Amino acid sequence: MTTTEPYTTVSVDLPGRAYEILIGPGVLSEAGPRIAEMTRRPHVTIVTDAHVAALHLATLQEILAGQNLTSSALTLPPGEATKCWRELETTVEWLLSEKVERGDVVVALGGGVIGDLVGFAAAIMRRGVRYVQVPTSLLAQVDSSVGGKTAINSPAGKNLIGAFHQPSLVLADTDFLATLTQRDFLAGYGEVVKYGLLGDAAFFDWLEADATAMRDGDVAARVRAVARSCEMKAEIVMRDETEQGDRALLNLGHTFCHALEAATGYSDRLLHGEGVAIGCGLAFELSARMGLCSQEDPSRVQAHLKKMGMKSTLNDIPGELPPAATLLELMGQDKKVIDGKLRFILARGIGEAFITDDVQAADVIAVLENQLALG
Repeated sequence: MTTTEPYTTVSVDLPGRAYEILIGPGVLSEAGPRIAEMTRRPHVTIVTDAHVAALHLATLQEILAGQNLTSSALTLPPGEATKCWRELETTVEWLLSEKVERGDVVVALGGGVIGDLVGFAAAIMRRGVRYVQVPTSLLAQVDSSVGGKTAINSPAGKNLIGAFHQPSLVLADTDFLATLTQRDFLAGYGEVVKYGLLGDAAFFDWLEADATAMRDGDVAARVRAVARSCEMKAEIVMRDETEQGDRALLNLGHTFCHALEAATGYSDRLLHGEGVAIGCGLAFELSARMGLCSQEDPSRVQAHLKKMGMKSTLNDIPGELPPAATLLELMGQDKKVIDGKLRFILARGIGEAFITDDVQAADVIAVLENQLALG
């Protein structure tokens, strides 16, 4: 990670597919000169959603025009339901109608849903075209825009249809974060805190002290949190691009989260980052139950999430949840299942996560039932 005025840069040094993540206020201004250097023809296609388009599309198009780049945009419906076959087809057919070629650049302007969908469309268009991630949510800036995981959802589970396809550039403009609702910002923070919990106890210490300032608008704190999150993700992706080993650590909390998202119908009852935060708490509860970490660790996780004003337990999810046994069954569709055995990301302490399939179903059900009973 390097800091040169006015931006912080994190490099993802994958052989033949290296790219930079630019982080800081005003980074969007780099879209024009950077994309002009990449593309063979002076036209850029942009895919976004209706909510983001109203806030940021005109600005992006003006910046591109400043470099004599014309642009056209496809605007999709906002929300998790957009990550589906229907909208993927819409996107691919629109890109084909725009005569997008391998030498062109497609821009994903939006949060995690748009980034995942557009990345997948770019992966399968003409067997792979280049794309640039312009993540507009905290969750997308610290997680989904980096690392090349692209996907849509299936009724059978989340992100089950996808491909690994790295972006050519990520522009994480922290000014975008000022346009988020508090709920969306805190949902993204679920992915930030995950990084401290899985591999950097000092970062978690800093979050305990300064994350409320970040939440309340401190620009320097936001840049630091996004940069450290991206740096940690880049380090793991460079070791294990296609999740054969260490990259699974990034799924701390996600086995629980994906089951909860399925149980709530991928709806606004539970945003992805909210599920990650709740899932991290459950992963630490399970770790403590199995004697892997002290009971103080899950208590510390819960205390921090509550201090931030976040959803932190199953009972913070509105509406009825299915019983623990049903939630466990939903986990069976998780991509981390190998030979029918669930892999969990557990922890020996704050910042000490590891991957294991040595988990008894009875322990998982007990942790779920205990938390449900607290409501």
